[in-house]
Amino acid sequence: MTDSPNPIHVVGGGLAGSEAAWQIARAGVPVVLHEMRGVPGVRTDAHHTDGLAELVCSNSFRSDDWEYNAVGLLHAEMRALDSVIMACGDLNQVPAGGALAVDREGFSQAVTARLEAHPLVTIVREEIAGLPPEDWDNVIVATGPLTSPALAEAILKTTGEKSLSFFDAIAPIVHADSIDFDIAWRQSRYDKEGPGGDAAAYVNCPMDKGQYEAFIDALLAGPKAEFKEWENVPYFDGCLPIEVMAERGRETLRHGPMKPVGLTNPRDPQVKAHAIVQLRQDNALGTLFNMVGFQTKLKHGAQAEVFRMIPGLQDAQFARLGGLHRNTFLNSPKLLDRQLRLKAMPRLRFAGQVTGVEGYVESAAMGLLAGRLAAAERLGRPLEAPPQETAVGALVEHITGGHLEGPGGISKFQPMNINYGLLPPLEAPKTDAEGRRINPKDRGRAKKRLMSMRAMEALKGWRDDA
Repeated sequence: MTDSPNPIHVVGGGLAGSEAAWQIARAGVPVVLHEMRGVPGVRTDAHHTDGLAELVCSNSFRSDDWEYNAVGLLHAEMRALDSVIMACGDLNQVPAGGALAVDREGFSQAVTARLEAHPLVTIVREEIAGLPPEDWDNVIVATGPLTSPALAEAILKTTGEKSLSFFDAIAPIVHADSIDFDIAWRQSRYDKEGPGGDAAAYVNCPMDKGQYEAFIDALLAGPKAEFKEWENVPYFDGCLPIEVMAERGRETLRHGPMKPVGLTNPRDPQVKAHAIVQLRQDNALGTLFNMVGFQTKLKHGAQAEVFRMIPGLQDAQFARLGGLHRNTFLNSPKLLDRQLRLKAMPRLRFAGQVTGVEGYVESAAMGLLAGRLAAAERLGRPLEAPPQETAVGALVEHITGGHLEGPGGISKFQPMNINYGLLPPLEAPKTDAEGRRINPKDRGRAKKRLMSMRAMEALKGWRDDA
């Protein structure tokens, strides 16, 4: 009878850390998951519970269309690799059109329950202050963008680098029974059904031109939260505060989160709205809805006043107002190898947002891979990262070398969501599988499907060889 391998330590119980721990245990290796939330007096700026894999911003995992959307492709790859995050997301989904959105409390509880029930997983509620102990020879640091100051400082001292930072913002959540459905209506854009089969997953609040212009004026004039010590920290373009978008031009929101296309007001179908605010279901009961794209740095007192200018939300009651916090990430192309190990201290691997991926599923995917790589190393079965033709492999390539350098060798590395631009290109097909000519305007979509099919085939080969 062989001895059980020494445990692998995972620091951080968010999406990436929870996924990493699950993958390690599924490989037959003991794992200790360290999470500081739950320790008396220890908290972060964004979390509200001590549950594992708590979703602190949106409740959406974004598009679930694996054939034509890179995020949906990443979903499919993770499901194929036995992802606990995707499994619990699927079990706790709420209507969201073509996206996969989840009941955030049910989702966190499900992930926590699965990890607590696994015989090879030990969950320890403690803060790791500074570097992990030297006798921990195989560690995954998955502390996310809200890494404790002591640990962050220790990592920076070890690498001799400064971490990069960016602002991340949170959207408000509205009580459903305070929405005026004599004005608002339910419909998904283009009536597109999502994973749950609901083509009316969103609540839509229409604006005419005058209402839109008045709203923009109030948004721009409203008092904003200021963080003087962070003044030089950039925003991440994928999560811009809505007032920052408005500052870029009065029409920006009308072509962004407030675009009116693909939606028809059933009370007046002949009149197209000038702009539309959408809300997406936030919990399984359907009692809470979050304002899509409305992450904000408006001060709390101003938020209620400004957002109640939106038709249908004039009496809105807010379960949570928006907010702003600072995220940090490593200069990964310089600091990490393709095994996600810290070059200066290879016993440490990193996973999640701190590596320079952006988004829930991207973070979880890096946790999934870090867990598999760490388990393979512990078992003496070296494993390479997936090929770049896969979505997971493309993310690894981006964070370990797919960036550009600016003048003087200054890194231009920035957080990135998964997108087809990270995968090796394919020529757009001119004919379909039956030899029929594809309309030129449809060739880009056909190319995405070919890239997705190539990715799933490449992932299958990597998984079967692992």
